Parts: sequence; C-alpha cells; structure tokens
Amino acid sequence: MTSSFDPHHVRRAFSRAASSYDAAAALQREVEKRLLESLDYLENRQPQVVLDVGSGTGHASALMKKRWPKAQVIALDLAQPMLREAKKQAGWWKPFSRVCGDAQALPVLDQSVDVIFSNLCLQWVEDLPAVFAGFRRALKPGGLLLVSTFGPETLIELRDAFAAADDVPHVSRFAPIAQFGDALMMSGFRDPVLDRDLFTLTYDDLTALMRELQAIGATNARQDRRHTLTGRGRFDAARAAYEPLRREDGKLPSSWEVIYAHAWAPEGGAPIRERGHDVATVPVSAIPIRRKTT
Repeated sequence: MTSSFDPHHVRRAFSRAASSYDAAAALQREVEKRLLESLDYLENRQPQVVLDVGSGTGHASALMKKRWPKAQVIALDLAQPMLREAKKQAGWWKPFSRVCGDAQALPVLDQSVDVIFSNLCLQWVEDLPAVFAGFRRALKPGGLLLVSTFGPETLIELRDAFAAADDVPHVSRFAPIAQFGDALMMSGFRDPVLDRDLFTLTYDDLTALMRELQAIGATNARQDRRHTLTGRGRFDAARAAYEPLRREDGKLPSSWEVIYAHAWAPEGGAPIRERGHDVATVPVSAIPIRRKTT
C-alpha cells in the first residue's frame, strides 16, 4: 500500500523539533493527561511490560514508570533525537528503556506486552488496520490498548486558508472517528470505546501558529505537498483568508479534534484479524512432526 505520508519527512520534522517540543506541547500534555487517566481501567492489575508508541520526549513513559516501578516501560519513537531528550525524563532512579522504532513494525515479540500506550502518534500512519493488527500481535491476551490521534477537524481553519491561496494541500489528512473505530474492529480488538474532544487554541497571527507547528514537529507530511518554500505571495494570501476568523479578543482560532480509544486484546485462542479476515495461528507444539526412522 502506497502511503500518502512521507515517513522520511515525519522523522526529520520530529528530529528537528526534539529540543523545542516540550516547551510548545501544551495541547499534547493535556491529551496525554486525559489518556493516562484511562489506565485506571486496569484496576489493580500490575503490568509487566508497557510500550509507549510514539513516545516523543518520554513524558508519559516516565509517569507510567512512576506508577508501576517494577514494570519494564519501553519508550519507542521514530526519531532518535526525541529519545535522547527522553533520557533526561528517565533519571537514574526510575529508568525506562528507549528504543528507536516504527509503530508500523513493532520490535517486540508477539504476546509480550501488557499495555500499549500511544498518544498523538497514529495521525502519521496511513494503514490503521495494519498497525492495529501489529499492536494486537504484540499484546498479551487481555492486554490493554490506549491510543489518541487527531481527527479531520484539526487545523481546519489553516487548511481552508491555504486552500484559498494555493492548489497544493498544506495540512495532512486525518482519519475520522468512524474509520478509527472500524480499524480497531477489523483487527479483532474487543470492547472498543471511543471518545472525542474539540480544542480551540488561539494565536496572535498566522506566523505564531506556524512557528508552534514547527516547534512540535507537526508540519505537512503529505507526499503531494509543495516541496519548495511557500512564497510570500501565497503566505500573504493565506493570512488574508484567515483574518476574517479573528475573534473579539483579537486572537485567531485553531481547531484541534482529538480522538481517544481504548480496547482490549481478546483472550488466548482468538485468531489474529488483518483487514477483517482471520489469520490462523497454530502453536508449534500442536504441529505434528513426521520423523523418519532409519
């Protein structure tokens, strides 16, 4: 499947944003806080292995290590500079593991993880059913999946403003909540629960918004984006198209739709599902071996 995202651009953008990310990531921290509250669904269960997919600077990894000191907490991120920043979060007293890897190819054994936590990472993934199938393979039977992502109303004002100035898209496409839920079901997760928040952030001007997006690595990663710098004429036209939205307090609004989901890996024996189809799995011990006698 050909992705509409440029994975090399995503890695470069987040690598460049590693040092500025925490100072600019107020929304990401709020979403992380709300997603972490869903860990209470585990009640008194003590996970042995926790995987933070798209961990960024490791803020959530550190909090989960504090919550479960005896657990192995693994911070997984595509950008090596983010993981270097995450080392500062860990500290020598509650260290967690840091692994450079891709959400689309988890470097863990099947059925080895108790909790997969992924905050605002999957909006950069094209093939959600395939990613969720990989998550399900990694989770132990009955394991918990907690994820958040951006929905299609995210940056809608910015998208419309640049659409008035340029025929090339400037904002990435984000999957709607129904597509997100369908992908979970297709992958065989049970009891999925989805929720949605719509945040409105405000900025002094378009330049301030663009600078913040760059600081958190949330740049346009579409394959069909303009690969040259946006000229002054196009930027001025987008700024003029955005201006009528200015509020009474003098600020420009920016919408951010956040989709949350939690779901459970089925109990042992259930077949893996990929794209809605069962994939049979047979333990090695159940495979008859024909031995020759000599």
